Amino acid sequence: PPASQNNEQGSTLRDLLTTTAGKLRLGSTDAGIAFAPVYSTGTASGKSGRTMPNILDDIIASVVENKIPPNRAPKTNVKSEIKDEPKDDRKCVQDDCSKPYSDIQYSWICDKHVLWLRDHKNNNNWKLFKECWKQGRPVLVSGMHKKMNFSLWKAESISLDFGNQQADILNCKDSIISNTNVKEFWDGFEDVSKRQKIKNGETALLKLKDWPSGEDFKAMMPARYEDLLKSLPLPEYCSPEGKLNLASHLPGFFVRPDLGPRLCSAYGVAATKDHDIGTTNLHIEVSDVVNILVYVGIAKGNGVLSKSGVLKKFEEEDLDDLLRKRLKDSSELPGALWHIYAGKDADKIREFLQKIAKEQGLEVLPEHDPIRDQSWYVNKKLRQRLLEEYGVKTCTVIQFLGDAIILPAGALHQV
Repeated sequence: PPASQNNEQGSTLRDLLTTTAGKLRLGSTDAGIAFAPVYSTGTASGKSGRTMPNILDDIIASVVENKIPPNRAPKTNVKSEIKDEPKDDRKCVQDDCSKPYSDIQYSWICDKHVLWLRDHKNNNNWKLFKECWKQGRPVLVSGMHKKMNFSLWKAESISLDFGNQQADILNCKDSIISNTNVKEFWDGFEDVSKRQKIKNGETALLKLKDWPSGEDFKAMMPARYEDLLKSLPLPEYCSPEGKLNLASHLPGFFVRPDLGPRLCSAYGVAATKDHDIGTTNLHIEVSDVVNILVYVGIAKGNGVLSKSGVLKKFEEEDLDDLLRKRLKDSSELPGALWHIYAGKDADKIREFLQKIAKEQGLEVLPEHDPIRDQSWYVNKKLRQRLLEEYGVKTCTVIQFLGDAIILPAGALHQV
């Protein structure tokens, strides 16, 4: 085409990035684009409005689909764009999928906010997953440990293989980080008597954070790396080579997020006196995340809650009936408690935490972001206030051994 047309339309992905990505419009029937439009439709203050389409979606629609004729720019009629926006199919996915998805074992938990895929072996899981995923909802897949070599993930096995390594250990209560021998952490993982003590004699709640991570994980633990990759849920999306894993197929000039994998290990809160702290404070990830619980240690020693005591602590949470039923199943081993919030509630939560900080006499600087700084674990009392004062409800999920929790980017969570 003539140079003027080539500059307007863009002939390569790089051209689109630098020249016309922001000019394209999704949803135009004239362009024949199959991707749904992505627009910002409002703010926390309640004002509504439309902003530019997501540039990455523009690129995908025009390059991957390749349905825009090179000699014709897509129409930008606002009325047609509004008309072509997809309707909210939440009700369809939740209530009317018994027929099209009758071959998939699934349930809805957390007031139908989280999809639970109960059979990890079902090759059709991704069909229902994609309907839930495009609504930005978390997904739980159970039974992943059945595909893994369990002996590789035992605490004693990792300690034996890598105990001489040095790593950063985080004290979850006071956020003090120390560089120490990994064996010290693993020695106390299931034996409370070997755990560090803090000033008042209380047992320390330690976390071996993101060790190892990324390329270090692959280089240090090749057998575990391969075992993890072959056991990922929904491989079409989660596997590094998955055909729907966009991040793995981005051109080299994109700045990619850290896709891991990383091993995150922590002592249980049940062995501490203060149950209002967490091993992961409230935060947001910049990319979609898959978190698989590969091992649950049963701590022994003075002051440790019995199995029934641990279950009672879980039952005190605001759980739906299906999760309470799982707790009573002797074949299931609970290991982690998650509180998840939708990304749309971030501004309300941020405002709430700043308000609580002021109530507690803490200095709140204008540039301070309590979510970005990961400085808060929102305890039960605060979660109740968040609901009553801001209308933000907590999605509480128990992660059992072998459960994979898949979170969309932007979802707030604490563990």
